[in-house]
Amino acid sequence: MRNVRELLIDAWSWLNYKQAMADPNRPGQHAFPELNTSWVPGEDLRRLAAYKFLAAYDSNQAGQLAAATGDSHGVERRELGDPSKLIDTTLGYLLGAEQNIVVPGADHAGQDKPTPEAVAAAALQERLRAWADKELLPLRVQQCERCAVRSGDGVYTLAWEPSKQRVLLRTYDPGFYFPEWDEGEQDAQEYPNRVHFAWDLAADPARGLKARVRRITYELGPISWATQPGAVDGRSVRELVVGGDGEPVLTAGDTLDAATSTVTRTYPWAPDKPSAITCYLTDAEWLLEDLGRAHDVFSLPPDKASYRVRSDGQVLDRLDLMADFIPVVHIPNSIPDVGEHWGKSTLATPLQLLDELAATDTDSARASATTGTPIISLAGARLPIDRSTGQPMPVRVEAGSVFQLSDQGRMDALDTSAQLAELRERVDHLMDRLASNTRLTTAGIGSLDPAKVPSGYALQLALSPLDSLVGAMRLARNHKYQLLLRMVQRLHQAGQVWPAGESLPARLVWGAHTPTDRASVLKDVTAGYVAGVFSLETAVRMLQEAGYPIDDVAKEIERIQKRAFDQATRLADATGDNSAVREYLGLPEADPVQQVPLVQPGQTGRPATSDGEPASPHPAQLQPTAQMSPPGATGTVGAGGPGPR
Repeated sequence: MRNVRELLIDAWSWLNYKQAMADPNRPGQHAFPELNTSWVPGEDLRRLAAYKFLAAYDSNQAGQLAAATGDSHGVERRELGDPSKLIDTTLGYLLGAEQNIVVPGADHAGQDKPTPEAVAAAALQERLRAWADKELLPLRVQQCERCAVRSGDGVYTLAWEPSKQRVLLRTYDPGFYFPEWDEGEQDAQEYPNRVHFAWDLAADPARGLKARVRRITYELGPISWATQPGAVDGRSVRELVVGGDGEPVLTAGDTLDAATSTVTRTYPWAPDKPSAITCYLTDAEWLLEDLGRAHDVFSLPPDKASYRVRSDGQVLDRLDLMADFIPVVHIPNSIPDVGEHWGKSTLATPLQLLDELAATDTDSARASATTGTPIISLAGARLPIDRSTGQPMPVRVEAGSVFQLSDQGRMDALDTSAQLAELRERVDHLMDRLASNTRLTTAGIGSLDPAKVPSGYALQLALSPLDSLVGAMRLARNHKYQLLLRMVQRLHQAGQVWPAGESLPARLVWGAHTPTDRASVLKDVTAGYVAGVFSLETAVRMLQEAGYPIDDVAKEIERIQKRAFDQATRLADATGDNSAVREYLGLPEADPVQQVPLVQPGQTGRPATSDGEPASPHPAQLQPTAQMSPPGATGTVGAGGPGPR
């Protein structure tokens, strides 16, 4: 029963077969001595060791890792990049061809009379896309998502940069990420009230710097009195701002409830909901020599801290970020289990299969060596003698070698080509097993011969496991990116560069992960739009998702409508409103047309005088009824006039 009690099942149990993970208390203590520093919490050791293992597989260092843990044959291991290819392939299908920021309702801003909500959505979408261009969002997404696919987790942080007047987006290695929950409050969808990022800083004797640990902390807490940069014993700290009466003062806009001594603040994204919570940022360093076994990342001594200073001179010692949320977004690679916060790596389940594949590649390399340079046995040959030792010299078979054999002499070669062929078949078998277990499919990893696919429908069925894999991975991320974009809005509002108001929903739209039959999509969209089943907005959106080069749906709709003369004609027939037609075509308003009164039947067309007789017309009001002939003409031609004489 002793072994049963020691069986550990957790989010990283898939690594229990590794010797370096055998000790649940200090895993990886021989392979990763840097994890044994005093500030690393014991409950995070298995997670950090797992990240190290996965990084080693990604960089073709699994053999070196095995050698470091006691496997003498680890250095001979052949690693041909299969884990890295698996990560990159999964990442490519997850991200799709492109990613776009979309605010629901922004496509309707180009309509004839857009609603204020549609105009606001379009303006927000434009601002978010401009911010994404400046912050290189596609590159940051690639960085974070590759780490999430490999390690199971990725982390984004957002920070307001006063000098650039925009939010900075950064990614962190999940090994630096230490969330802190209160007991019993951990949940996959809940955020902790305190988050730490910590890592070691190596000593630099040339600059006189000792080994340190840096920790960045985001913490939610009640709003307090205003603070400002100060110094105590030569250390930069934050100190209270006091008024003329010597009493501490509040930050501009805050309100103190005298009855409860609670300070409240109205944030620009919730003008009708005062909040008593804000987020504090601390960025400090500690010397490793000042830390003992009693200190970990959650309990570093404040009196030993050296606080950093931001570019605008603000000391990062519980700096009030003027926001009621922690600007950190954790990206899990998979949907976490109940009660778990961490995702699961793409390499986790097939890791032993990757070991088998590497072992087979190693055996294949050895077999190919004996096949290319076979082992030869000589019988009855006269071998050269080493004159110094009197012993036969080793024989090396090279091109052009000639051996003298006796009458009964014989030369035999060891043929290992059959074993090499068997090993190659085993590699193919393992690759098929890998494609099946990862749900990438043989078509997804590129090992399927397209000539063997009978039809497109058969290919679609073959890719169905890949569709479910990508769907689950994107489901785990959709809410996270909506939260990220909401934080971007609110931090810009806190920086007073974007208009105040309630945050609008925005999401990151992924591109198609499999090849799309554009001709079929175009046919369906055209038929649906002509039949009135699809709106123009939906039709253009479908074309964009199919891979057509449409950057902005609203602008594309505007271009289409400017040339839609048939639809404009039907609009004119239906409404009789020329201004609506011009607005539909994107034309400016026309000048008003002067209305000319028509002559009623029975009237002469001239106003009557006071005595009832028709008045003589003004010369300017005379209208010719016949075309006058030029001088010298022999006749006149007019309506009802005589012909030439």
